[in-house]
Amino acid sequence: MPSIVSKFAVLAAGLMLAGCMQTAHYEAMNENLLKPRDKEYLAKVSYVKTPVAEPFRRAIVEYHRKEAPGSIVVDSDNHYLYYVLDGGKAIRYGITVGEEAMAWSGIAKVGAMTEWPDWHPTPGEIKRLGVPTFVKGGPDNPMGSRAIYLYSGGKDTLFRIHGTNQPEYIGASISSGCIRMTNEDVIDLYNKVKMGAIVVVLDPKQGDSPYNSKMALQGGGSTYQ
Repeated sequence: MPSIVSKFAVLAAGLMLAGCMQTAHYEAMNENLLKPRDKEYLAKVSYVKTPVAEPFRRAIVEYHRKEAPGSIVVDSDNHYLYYVLDGGKAIRYGITVGEEAMAWSGIAKVGAMTEWPDWHPTPGEIKRLGVPTFVKGGPDNPMGSRAIYLYSGGKDTLFRIHGTNQPEYIGASISSGCIRMTNEDVIDLYNKVKMGAIVVVLDPKQGDSPYNSKMALQGGGSTYQ
């Protein structure tokens, strides 16, 4: 028969694991949010619509931080963006974030919002990636279906929250610094967020999500309902 000490050890381990768990209520895409142009362009995309891994699917979750409802919080460590709701809840989206040397962190505001934006690569991107100086908005544009522009001190930070033509990288750190979402998810967020909303991008290694995406991808650390 297990000793009392052993029983307490098992209980303690279970409680520690529970601390990493976050109940997720998955949300399907609301087709009513799609405008005629959205339906047209999304039907024309040439990229492979790779399904997002379960830990990074859009979900309503419990939220423990104190940002006001309507705020956006980006946890780059765990590849999540949270849109804060009332009542200790948030909508959690899986994202692609910048490589460590290209990531941005800080507090910003939503300074502009655009549907099916054009892409104006920075000089650094043009040199590093060999891309043209301008790409018109459309089905396969790297900016995707929506762009939310982050401003700080009244100036454009040049960092955006936007869609992507590479959904297979949701949950990875490979972008040039911007925060990418699936085209469907960024449409969902775009329809909720307001101009002037606060955007908190947590510093690298400071992500405090109670849900660990790496653990979830390995088969543990989450609960689903």
